[in-house]
Amino acid sequence: MKGAARTEALSEELAFRRRFTRPDAKPFAVLKWEKRDATISDQHGSVIFQQKGVEVPAGWSQSATNIAVSKYFRGQLNTPQRETSVRQMVGRVASTIARWGKEGGYFSGDGEAEVFEDELTHVLVNQMAAFNSPVWFNFGVELPRPQGSACFINSVKDDMRSFLQLAVTEGMLFKYGSGTGSNLSTLRSSKEHLSFSSGKASGPVSFMKGFDTFAGVIRSGGKTRRAAKMVILNADHPDIVEFINCKPDERTLTNFNISVAITEEFMRAVEAGADYDLVSPRTKQVVRRISAREVFDLMVERATMREVHGGK
Repeated sequence: MKGAARTEALSEELAFRRRFTRPDAKPFAVLKWEKRDATISDQHGSVIFQQKGVEVPAGWSQSATNIAVSKYFRGQLNTPQRETSVRQMVGRVASTIARWGKEGGYFSGDGEAEVFEDELTHVLVNQMAAFNSPVWFNFGVELPRPQGSACFINSVKDDMRSFLQLAVTEGMLFKYGSGTGSNLSTLRSSKEHLSFSSGKASGPVSFMKGFDTFAGVIRSGGKTRRAAKMVILNADHPDIVEFINCKPDERTLTNFNISVAITEEFMRAVEAGADYDLVSPRTKQVVRRISAREVFDLMVERATMREVHGGK
């Protein structure tokens, strides 16, 4: 479907009508505004962020003010390019999305595009809904491809080139404000040999240390928040016990959320108190068998961050 036919079909499906706004009163104009200082202090009372005299809706809490100004206002602090009002922050996001909608033919005309922008502005400025961080970081900013997704799932192969490429990809995603996730079950375990020598492979947990460092030093969207990183390992990976233990054992792995991918077969083994197979991701051969119930108990205890004793 092309041209006018596509636009007509879209306009019939996506008809925008006023529900919260009026054509004779813009969303910003009907609100009461006030000037405040946005200030964030550490646990010792030392100021770690401050921007004075910012304009916010009077109904916003001070906490909402501090978060929006410190995290989402664009421009270098103490420069003329710095945003000074929530009007600017919300306006650039709403107007950018409306402009993209017009360029993509999603509206029947300029009137419907105006309705959409007004309604979206009202929803955002009155905190009825909010976008994720990358939208606030990147929309309305001069970027070649503004990144708006909260999280990207990336694959990795069992070779060094793929691992290093994943590091580059994730670093760029962190830079523009998104989080990342990967299932590292494709990587051979630390109990297997390298293909080109008699040495042992590093294993997923060792590689995670490098990813953790990248996530810690590359601030999300260029701001103060650390990047978000999620990692998954299949329950039948030979390094599953080391993986479950990695956060309390490796005190440096502070930027990760870790999850174990389990199967119905694994849970049935837990219920039966039976052993299950750990399988090499490279050879697909069974490496050893361990107690499913002990692995499950370990997951539960590590999830609550309690110290594990008695060999569990």
